[in-house]
Amino acid sequence: MRRSVSSRAMPGRREMRPMAGWRCGMVPVVSVISALVLALVTGCGSVLTPNAQDVPFTKQGELSFLRQGTGEKIAQIDIEIADTPAKRAQGLMYRRSLPQDAGMLFIFESSQPLAFWMKNTFISLDMIFADDAKRIVSTAKNTTPLSEALIPSGKNAMYVVEVNAGFCDTHGIQLGDVIDFTRVSGAAPGPVPR
Repeated sequence: MRRSVSSRAMPGRREMRPMAGWRCGMVPVVSVISALVLALVTGCGSVLTPNAQDVPFTKQGELSFLRQGTGEKIAQIDIEIADTPAKRAQGLMYRRSLPQDAGMLFIFESSQPLAFWMKNTFISLDMIFADDAKRIVSTAKNTTPLSEALIPSGKNAMYVVEVNAGFCDTHGIQLGDVIDFTRVSGAAPGPVPR
């Protein structure tokens, strides 16, 4: 469900390109709006909605949030792990729900500026960016579902945790706090990317 963008390209997501043959003139825009309204009125809502699925959550590990300085455990969640380009590109896209104390951990090969987007993501999320020392360097709270706006890390990050919107405020997650995770041995590989 996530999209990652480094300063070079968008390795974790499909590229966004303008549709061939489209102009920015009024006629195509009016035609598209008319078609969408007609589809909505006639009950063809699937034209407006990408293929959302209720993909079951597959626990692949556990992740703890630890208070900076004291190491006190703030919260713990079950995680799915996205550690390959295909898994990072898929992320939580097309899902309709995520268990309350669960999330997805994205692991990158190195610490770098990252940016995600919410394209094809139906759940509002909090995104938590952590550096190579697993220290939280930035957060993006209450992201907008289905948005193609880029959400930058602001600083170099190697890990990104996605959880349900409101998680950071509910648990008091702060910049400087630390994440720590373990993989569950024998865990299933998780949902197959599209």
